[in-house]
Amino acid sequence: MSPTTPLPQRTAPSGRRELPEAPFLAAARGERPARTPVWFMRQAGRSLPEYRALREGVPMLDACFDPEMLAEITLQPVRRHGVDAAILFSDIVVPLKAAGVDIDIVPGTGPVVGTPVRDLAAVKALPELETGQVSKVADGVKLLVERLGETPLIGFAGAPFTLASYLIEGGPSRNHEHTKALMHSSPDVWHELAGRLADTALTFLRAQLDAGVDAIQLFDSWAGALSERDYREFVLPHSAKVLDGVAAYGVPRIHFGVGTGELLPAMRDAGADVVGVDWRIPLDEAVRRLGGQAVVQGNLDPALLHASWPVLEAEVRRIVEEGKAADGHIFNLGHGVLPGVDPDVLTRVAGLVHEL
Repeated sequence: MSPTTPLPQRTAPSGRRELPEAPFLAAARGERPARTPVWFMRQAGRSLPEYRALREGVPMLDACFDPEMLAEITLQPVRRHGVDAAILFSDIVVPLKAAGVDIDIVPGTGPVVGTPVRDLAAVKALPELETGQVSKVADGVKLLVERLGETPLIGFAGAPFTLASYLIEGGPSRNHEHTKALMHSSPDVWHELAGRLADTALTFLRAQLDAGVDAIQLFDSWAGALSERDYREFVLPHSAKVLDGVAAYGVPRIHFGVGTGELLPAMRDAGADVVGVDWRIPLDEAVRRLGGQAVVQGNLDPALLHASWPVLEAEVRRIVEEGKAADGHIFNLGHGVLPGVDPDVLTRVAGLVHEL
């Protein structure tokens, strides 16, 4: 499919849950719920002993395609921490793996690609994702919709730039040098690749939405490596294709990246209802940069979960107060939970946010 050919529009399935009292969804709509909602990126994962016990001997991607396992892992932090939203246990490379791309998650390294994609022939050889290839993920979503009660479920996908960076670099990268070089030297190749990855992300998100997720988050984890000019030229059109492609479902669309303080207005222009903010700038400053009106998510520094409680409590109180500058605020971290965090600390943070 050509990157300029829009995928067919979908309408929201009639069987979607109605969760009018959910604080997370109210805040995402720009309302003021009775309490500030809180969830944590990577809340379903390595910080939990019950997760480590369940995953023992099971490769990451195998767990992502096991409906019962992914449902149980997604539920674990909801039970333990009392958070206001669950996020689907998955990974941004799941749709690539499902489509047949030679990619795996190497412990201690991250996603690693068998053969980097750096020319037009390699781009055209990439397989397209078919909805049926992620049916196991959709089955897990259906189980969660049955088991979560009144707690909303967030689905997610990786944004085209971040997926492309992994494919081009061959794995995680500090400088994204091959990605930037291809982007500027061969823009036609870049846009072909990013367009194909937008289709992949959109197919993956629609499968989750058709199965019943209540919100989606588009992770552009590495977009902060770009200037605003490059973001708007090379990235925004493809992220916008993804976010616009799920607009008909009527669910909140969250857009998040790391180091994106200079990109926040552009990321909202891509179609975000909620702008995720990392820990590098205060939330009230983020709202100012967004023109004084915005729904934001964030933004406690994950490293401070290792600090003493008085230090952590002060930071939580500051962030909740700064979040009042926004039309709506969802408390979260400025990135994901680190593996060595004491889960009791997360439970205590969630309780404090609910008290404030």
